[in-house]
Amino acid sequence: MSRIGKQKIPYPETVKVSQAGDRVVVKGPNGELSGKIHPFLSIQIDSDGVQVEKDPEQRKADALSGLTRTLIANMVKGVTEGYKRELEIVGVGYRAELAGDALNFQLGYSQKINFPLPKGISAEVPKPTQIVLKGIDKALLGQTAAKIRDLRKPEPYKGKGIKYVEEKIRRKVGKTGAK
Repeated sequence: MSRIGKQKIPYPETVKVSQAGDRVVVKGPNGELSGKIHPFLSIQIDSDGVQVEKDPEQRKADALSGLTRTLIANMVKGVTEGYKRELEIVGVGYRAELAGDALNFQLGYSQKINFPLPKGISAEVPKPTQIVLKGIDKALLGQTAAKIRDLRKPEPYKGKGIKYVEEKIRRKVGKTGAK
């Protein structure tokens, strides 16, 4: 049984939550997000929160209620506060720069890499080795950060590459000379 799915999702007065068919629409000061609701579920919207209700005859509905509740809560947080993801570039000569709505990387390859940012994601480059991504859609922000990290994953010997700021790279010991 999902305990998360039974909890009500509170939202401030600045946020408007509505249902249009099988979609839930969340509007707030930072923008608008929408998501699909599974046919096994329904939502009840009132002034003090949103409640996800499930069809008791469907086994899968229990798990889906917790997932749907979390996705709606992420939408509410996104349109009120927004999300932020920080990346760090490690390596001599590795750097990034912001050019309009795209990021340009120098990551040790023969060519520069141009990475266009998706709509709804903004980036800041406070230092050439630091990238701050911001957006209201948590899933899109995480996917964009993962794609940027995939351009040059951190390697375990020297730790060179693009990593999340909070990520710890497990380092390996290199070869040692013959004794």
